[in-house]
Amino acid sequence: MKTIFFDIDSQLDFLYPAGALYVPGAERIVPAIARLNRYAAAHGIPVISTTDAHAENDPEFRQWPPHCVAGTLGQHKAEATLLEKRLVVPNRECALALDGVRQIVVEKQHVDAFTSPNLARIVELLAADRFVVYGVVTEICVLFAARGLLKYGKPVTIATDAVAALTADASGRALAEIRAAGGTLALASEIA
Repeated sequence: MKTIFFDIDSQLDFLYPAGALYVPGAERIVPAIARLNRYAAAHGIPVISTTDAHAENDPEFRQWPPHCVAGTLGQHKAEATLLEKRLVVPNRECALALDGVRQIVVEKQHVDAFTSPNLARIVELLAADRFVVYGVVTEICVLFAARGLLKYGKPVTIATDAVAALTADASGRALAEIRAAGGTLALASEIA
């Protein structure tokens, strides 16, 4: 069974207290994300890592404070989550050369990663039978990623100890929605 791991928005602006849009307590999930990414690399499992890459006057900033502006320190992924042999895919249509790549970093400008012009093509090229999802924020970007992946009709598992939420109530509702749509929940230790 071919699996793809999805590392959602594990960026400095979200994960650490100095970040522009810090998710309280998110730094605690970095070791779990790193462990999942390393496990994937060691077992030949592709990792798709989404990253916000906003323009300075991005429309999303009408709803959220400015964060993850392309080229800023806060836009970078946490070092522990990076793998060797990675490819950054910009948020515009482009040629995709995925051979030998262990981590595909897909830039996006919207909470729904599937609005990126390349993500669906990458998922289809990799032809997975199963998806594992983790990162930030459970009730926003993780939820949107899970919704998009569930449309493929393949199993989707959320690594519950490798996600961080803004609120416990919203997280609970998001995880319940994912389960109701056919997704499953598991601990990172059960996955890797």
